[in-house]
Amino acid sequence: MPLAPPARAYDAVVVGGGHNGLVAAAYLARAGRSVLVLERLGHTGGAAVSTRPFTGVDARLSRYSYLVSLLPAKIVRDLGLDFRVRTRTVSSYTPAERDGRPTGLLVGGGERRTRESFATVTGSPREYAAWQRFYGMTGRLARQVFPTLTEPLPTRAELRRRIGDEEAWRALFEEPIGAAIEERFADDLVRGVVLTDALIGTFADAHDTSLVQNRCFLYHVIGGGTGAWDVPVGGMGALTDALAAAARAAGAVLATGHEAVRVDTDGRSAEVAYRTADGEGAVAARHVLVGASPHALAALLGAPPPPPAEGAQLKVNMLLTRLPALRDPEADPREAFAGTFHIAEGYEQLAAAHASAAAGRAPAAPPSEVYCHSLTDPSPLGPALAGRGHHTLTLFGLHTPARLFAHDHDTVREELLKATLAQLDAHLAEPLADCLATDADGRPCLEAKTPLDLERDLALPGGHIFHRELSWPHAQDGTGRWGVETAHPNVLLCGAGAVRGGGVSGVPGHNAAMAVLEATDAGR
Repeated sequence: MPLAPPARAYDAVVVGGGHNGLVAAAYLARAGRSVLVLERLGHTGGAAVSTRPFTGVDARLSRYSYLVSLLPAKIVRDLGLDFRVRTRTVSSYTPAERDGRPTGLLVGGGERRTRESFATVTGSPREYAAWQRFYGMTGRLARQVFPTLTEPLPTRAELRRRIGDEEAWRALFEEPIGAAIEERFADDLVRGVVLTDALIGTFADAHDTSLVQNRCFLYHVIGGGTGAWDVPVGGMGALTDALAAAARAAGAVLATGHEAVRVDTDGRSAEVAYRTADGEGAVAARHVLVGASPHALAALLGAPPPPPAEGAQLKVNMLLTRLPALRDPEADPREAFAGTFHIAEGYEQLAAAHASAAAGRAPAAPPSEVYCHSLTDPSPLGPALAGRGHHTLTLFGLHTPARLFAHDHDTVREELLKATLAQLDAHLAEPLADCLATDADGRPCLEAKTPLDLERDLALPGGHIFHRELSWPHAQDGTGRWGVETAHPNVLLCGAGAVRGGGVSGVPGHNAAMAVLEATDAGR
C-alpha cells in the first residue's frame, strides 16, 4: 500500500528505490539531510529483489540479479549493513566432448585439479599456463582499478598510470578483447570461457570496434579487486532489505507506490511531481537524484531521449527436486553446478550465435550459463525443500536481443527457451524436465524473462540490465567529477546508467550522494 503523502520539501528527493537509490538515500540521511525516496512499485529493491515466483512453493529466489562482485565493502561498512556473501567453491565447469567421450573443463577445486582438467580437455599444459598469466594480469589491474570506483573520476591518463601495465592497458582498453584472447589462447573452448565475461548483459562480437565488450569484460574482472562473483546470503533481497532498513533508520522517507512523473528545475531548486493510485502531488527539493535509467531521466525533464538501448539476455529461474546427473562420468553435479556451468559457449559458437541474432534470427544453439546458488547458500529454500534435496537453478542466456521478440514475443520466447534447455540436456544423463519441481497447481517451477519482460516489469529501456552500454571508469567529455552529473547542477543520475554503473554495486548511489554532499558543504 502507498504510504501517507510525503512532506512538501526535502533536501534531496531520490527517484527510484532500487539498490542505488537506497544507497544514496542512506548516505544522505546519515549526513543529516532530509531525504524522500519515490518508488513506482509497491516495494523497494528494483531488480535486486528476492521473491517467491512459484505458487505455494517455499522458495525465495533472487528473481532478476543474483550475484555480487562490484559492491564495495566500503559501502557495507559505511552504512552498517547486515549483509554477507559466500564464495562459490568452483569457479566454472564447461562440458565438452573429446575423442567421442564426454568430459569437462573444471576451474576450481584447487590448483592441481584445475591444471589437470586443462591438460585433459585441451591436451596441452600451455593453455593453463596462458590462463594463469592472463588472469594474473587482470588481477593486478583489478587491484588498481576497483578502489577508484568510489573516488572522483580519474582522467584516462591518470587511470593508465595507476594501472602501470601497458600490456594490460592495450589488451583491455585499446584493442578488441577478441585480439587479446586469440593472441593468448589456442583452444576454442578456453577462448569461449574467457569471452563470456565480455558478453553478460552486452550484445557484441569479440571484435566489435566500439569496445563495448571490453568495457563489459573490465567490470566483470575488477569486482572487489579480485573479480570473484559471490552468492548473497539470503538472496539478493537481503541486500536491498538491509539498505532500506539503513535508509529508514537514518531518517529517510521511503514512499512506495509513488511514481515520479516530472522534474522541474532552475539548477538551484527543483519540484518533483508524482502520482499514486489515489491522485497526484508534488514536493520541492534542493537536489534530485534519479536512480532510474537515462531514458527515464530525459522523460522526467522533458529532454530529448538518449539513443535506444537493447538488452540481450534470457533469464530463467527454476526449482529442482534434485540436481541432474551429467554425461561426464567424472563430474559431480554438486561441483559442476556450484560455479558457472557454461553451455554452447565455445568461441566459435558464441560468434555464430551473435551473427544469427544480429541478422534477426534466433541462434540455433543458444549460449547460456547456469548457476545453482543453493549449493553455496541454501537459506532461500524452506527447511522442508532443503531437507528433501531441492535446489534452485538460474540460467542466463546470451545473444537473445530484444529485437528477436518484437513481433511474436510469446512464441519466440517459448522456442528459444526450448532450444536453450535442449543445449543443456545434451550434457545431462537425464532430461532436466524430470528434475523440475512443480508448484501448488501442478505446473513446472520454471519462469523465463526476456528483455521485453524486463522492460515491462522493471522499466529497463529495451530490457537492458545496465540501462545502456557500460562506460569506461574514467572521465570523458561531459562526465563531470563523479560521473553522475547532468546538464542541471542539482539533478544527478544515480542509477546503473551513470558512469561506473551497471551490476549490483551501489557505486552510482554512493557517488551521487558524495556529489550532493560536496555541493551542499561548499555552499554553506
